[in-house]
Amino acid sequence: MALSQTVKSLSLLLFSELVKFCRMYPTGGSFRGSRGTCIEQMLKKNSPPTSGPTRSPSNMNVGFDQQVKSTFKPGHDGRPKVSPKILIERYKNGETNAISLLHQLAQTLQFHLEMKETVAPANTTGLYFAFCAVINGVQYKTGIGVTKKEARLNAAELAFQDLLPTLESLKSALPEASSLDVPAPLPVKEEPAISDIHARRAMLANEYEVVALGTGNFNTKESISSNGRIVHDSHAVVTARRSLMRFLYRHLLMFFSKNASLTEKSIFQQSSSSSFLSLKSGVTLHLYVNQLPKGAAQIPSKLRLNPLSMSAWQVNNEISLHLSVEGKVFSVFSSLLDHSNSKVVSMSTTDKITQWQVLGYQGALLSHFIEPIYVHSILIGDSDCSEIRGMEMSVSQRVEGITSNLPMFYCMMRPHISLVPSVASSRAGGNQLTYGINWSEGDSSLEVVDGLEGKTIEDSPFKSGSALASRLCKAAMMHRFRLVAKEAQRTDLLATSTYREAKMMAKPYQEAKNVLRAYLLQKGFGSWQDKVLTQ
Repeated sequence: MALSQTVKSLSLLLFSELVKFCRMYPTGGSFRGSRGTCIEQMLKKNSPPTSGPTRSPSNMNVGFDQQVKSTFKPGHDGRPKVSPKILIERYKNGETNAISLLHQLAQTLQFHLEMKETVAPANTTGLYFAFCAVINGVQYKTGIGVTKKEARLNAAELAFQDLLPTLESLKSALPEASSLDVPAPLPVKEEPAISDIHARRAMLANEYEVVALGTGNFNTKESISSNGRIVHDSHAVVTARRSLMRFLYRHLLMFFSKNASLTEKSIFQQSSSSSFLSLKSGVTLHLYVNQLPKGAAQIPSKLRLNPLSMSAWQVNNEISLHLSVEGKVFSVFSSLLDHSNSKVVSMSTTDKITQWQVLGYQGALLSHFIEPIYVHSILIGDSDCSEIRGMEMSVSQRVEGITSNLPMFYCMMRPHISLVPSVASSRAGGNQLTYGINWSEGDSSLEVVDGLEGKTIEDSPFKSGSALASRLCKAAMMHRFRLVAKEAQRTDLLATSTYREAKMMAKPYQEAKNVLRAYLLQKGFGSWQDKVLTQ
């Protein structure tokens, strides 16, 4: 089913530590998730396939008939609830697909089924996802596709074709269900099962798909690099947002490709109100953080934007813009702020989220191609956090009323902010790792970056080259920008020679940024500072 015909929610995950991530299935509009079980399953996709028996033509169905006979359990009247013959006929008549069929056969014949993500065959060229069916521990042929859904469906079809001869030979051995009132099969969620309860929840809810991940808590100790190959800010919010940008670039390449199938699978469509692209109807973005963002979001609960009992100085100091200096956060008005020995100082996580809810998460370069993209909900999985009022005040109320001042397509998008169950520890203890990880959908492996060095570590699963430049650095982003500009036939953008030049050419974005910063200053929240540098 095309994205334009279904609701698809894209989840963006941020963590302050090196932790695991998961695909989540919200129910009834609220976030649901295990604290650990579903996390393990997501991390496995970046690990080598586990060793185990694999079906080959010579041993394809050896023992499967005995397996089915021994595990088949009829109903209380000696008959199956739904005959395998009926299920197979429904599949052949196009009433159900191969994934639904396998799940229904697994339920009827009582075998264990898993749709497992694996690696594409060695002779496969291009970017493809790969899945295989695993039945009672036996791995069947690998199916590939340009999307995970297509790869799972192909894998299910391959497995069924291998099993069909055995199932056909067993028809006479299995009781019929012709005299029973056989109900139509329940819809089966086309996702690897995390648990029965999660599968049931997923059947009733919109599909949530993790598309980007970031962890980290440091600025680099290195001076600003002129070649753009150092990542200067490796905080989780920045890392995950840059991972999201890589995901957006990938879908832009799909949209502008000459392949109609890839264009259709892109999350983008031509906007009906402008020359830009926009997200397809039903595609929304959501943000999960495992720690209440640092900065103004952590203001005291008794504080108000218009307090009667507190001094104006305290109000400005608490709700103001904040700077991150060597792991510590200070108000821009604080007398304790001293960054004279720091080579890179960045704005706080809260302030960055505030900015992106006005300017969009796509940034300046991507705004040459697409309308602003905003987060619709922010989920805070911090077990030490008991209220979100500070986050709501910081992200929404500080910029209330700014929309009328912004250029076309830009606005203040007020996200729904809520506390949710934690899926990972939000505290690192006494010794924090300087490493952070990044990933976006389509990546075959994680990248591990040393936040203090601003480069990929030697042992990282993914390395772009001997120079150890991260795939999130400005040079890498500029490379992707030029690839999209070429596919979109934007010769004006291809003429740009530097990252900064390309950013400054995004006139509406730069105008919106200037309006935002002037607005914050006018309201008394302080001056926004771009990567405060000291020599």
